[in-house]
Amino acid sequence: MMTSKNSYQLVEQKPFFNLYKKASVVTNRVTAPKCALLAAALAGLLLSGCQSTPNNDLSGIAPYQTSTRPSGDRNLDQQEIARVRTSLAAQYIRKNELDTAQRQLEKAFSADSRYAPAYDMMGVLLQQEGSRINLAKADQYFKKAIALDKEFVQAHNNYGVYLSQMKRYREAAEQFEIAGASLGYEGRIGALENLGRTYLQLGDNSAAAKAFLRALDGNRNSIIAHIELVDLLLEQQRVPQAQRLYDETLILVQGQGISPRLLLQGIKLAAAQNNITTRQQLAQQLLSAYPLSDEAKQLKTWLNNPEAPWK
Repeated sequence: MMTSKNSYQLVEQKPFFNLYKKASVVTNRVTAPKCALLAAALAGLLLSGCQSTPNNDLSGIAPYQTSTRPSGDRNLDQQEIARVRTSLAAQYIRKNELDTAQRQLEKAFSADSRYAPAYDMMGVLLQQEGSRINLAKADQYFKKAIALDKEFVQAHNNYGVYLSQMKRYREAAEQFEIAGASLGYEGRIGALENLGRTYLQLGDNSAAAKAFLRALDGNRNSIIAHIELVDLLLEQQRVPQAQRLYDETLILVQGQGISPRLLLQGIKLAAAQNNITTRQQLAQQLLSAYPLSDEAKQLKTWLNNPEAPWK
C-alpha cells in the first residue's frame, strides 16, 4: 500500500533488501489514442510551475548489479571473487547483519581494489547503519564507486538517494538525471521518479512534471508518475486532465487497496466537479479507514471551511 502524502521514504535501488516493492502491473493497458490525448493535455503543465506539497514516497526497483565490464588489465579471477563477496554482503545487509556484510566487502576490496560495486555496496551499508559518522563515510564510498566506473549507473541512483537523505537535493537531482538518461539501465524509470520527487523538494514543479512525463514515456504503468501528476494538474486546476489520469491510476492499483492519498485526490476531483455523492462516499471511506492520516486531517480542515484552499 502506498504511504501517506507527507511521509518521506527514500528510493534505493536495493532489491536484495526487499524493502520497497514495485506495484504489480495489471493487464488493463491504456490505448494509444488515450495516451496521445493525455500526453497533449499534460504538455501544457510544463509551461509554468505551481506550488505543491510533494509526496516523497519514492520507489522504483531494478536488479542489483554486482558486476561491471571486465578490465583487460585486471585479474578476472580476482574480479569474480570480488563479485561473489559483494553479493554475499548484499545478502547479509538484507538480514541487517551489517558487521558480517562489512567483512565480506573488505574481502572484496582485498581481491580487487578497483571493483566499483563493492564501494557502492559499502556506501549502502553505511547509509543503512545511519550513524552520523557512517553517513559521512558513505559519501566517499559512493564517489569512489562512480570514479572507478562511470558506466556503473546504479551507483549514480544510489548516491542520489543518499544525497536526498542528506537534504542535498541539487546534487541528488544531478545524480538522478544521469541515471534517468541512461538507456538500457533497468532502474531508469525509478531514477526518473526519484528525479521528479527531488524537484518537488526543490519547489521546481515544472521540472518535476517533465521528469514524471519522461517516466510515463518509458513506462505507462508508473504509479508514482501518475499520482504526482494528478496533484500537479489539480494545483493548476486542470480538472478534466487530472480526472483522466486519476482514472488510469485506479486501474493500475486495482486489487491493491486504495491509499489515503488517492482517496483525497478523488475527493478533490469530486468537489471540483460538484459531484457531491462521490465526494461524500470517498470522504466517509477516508475518515473510516485512515482516521489518523494527514489526508484525513486535511479533509477535516476543508470540511470546516470548504471555501478555503486545500492544504
